[in-house]
Amino acid sequence: MSSESKRNGKGFLSGTLIGALGGLIGLGGAEFRLPVLMGSFKMPTLEAVIFNKAMSLTVVAVALIFRTKSIAVDQLFAHLDIVINLLAGSLIGAWWAAGRAIKMSRIWLDRTILLLLVILSFVMFSEALMPLHDSSAGLFQPGIATIIAGVIAGVIAGFFIGNVAALLGVAGGELLIPTIVILFGADIKLAGSLSLMISLPTMIVGFSRYTNADAFQILRKEKKLFVWMVIGSVIGAAIGGLMLGMFPVRVLMTLLGAVLLISAIKTFKHTRQR
Repeated sequence: MSSESKRNGKGFLSGTLIGALGGLIGLGGAEFRLPVLMGSFKMPTLEAVIFNKAMSLTVVAVALIFRTKSIAVDQLFAHLDIVINLLAGSLIGAWWAAGRAIKMSRIWLDRTILLLLVILSFVMFSEALMPLHDSSAGLFQPGIATIIAGVIAGVIAGFFIGNVAALLGVAGGELLIPTIVILFGADIKLAGSLSLMISLPTMIVGFSRYTNADAFQILRKEKKLFVWMVIGSVIGAAIGGLMLGMFPVRVLMTLLGAVLLISAIKTFKHTRQR
């Protein structure tokens, strides 16, 4: 077996495993994929982010298609105000952050990514300790003052999430879902679908910004690895989705939060030594 075949096989297996882990907790798994791309596949930081972004874009597009079968499309369009509110911030955030990432030195990009991965790991820990429940009412209820405050809060939250999505190459569901539930009072299942509607355009904006970078050539260079990893991720996400509910969510969130934290720190140390 050639080294390329082994590499592609490794990509398929890692994609399947990461997709399954993400499927088990209702996420895409991109936050776990980035350290693997940098550590196991030895991709430079910016190249790994762009590769991860392209992967997330493909997986989210597939996930959104399947989601429309479980939630009526008209129900999604009935909540377009939430989508537009968060998009107003996330699109700007993604465009701005991707532009900064291209110009940033590798050491500062590494540090920024490490910080964001650590934050995401603690988001998982907090979800394990204080599970997110369907909320009967969001923080911002009808009334001119509260509606304006809600819009402003949504734009600010969207801007931060857009930054995270662009810099890590993730869809941002781990941040979008609790934001939609807490701010707007949507139920969790609906919030998951709405988050995909926000993630897709946000990722497209960040991805289009990265096309100006020399590092974008990684997709041409690693196109076979990309295809095999996408196939593995989709299969893994389907497997994880089928296994959803078989394991306690609190335990899974704690374990995966720890895995993300450890892998992020190990990857950061590894890149510093290169």
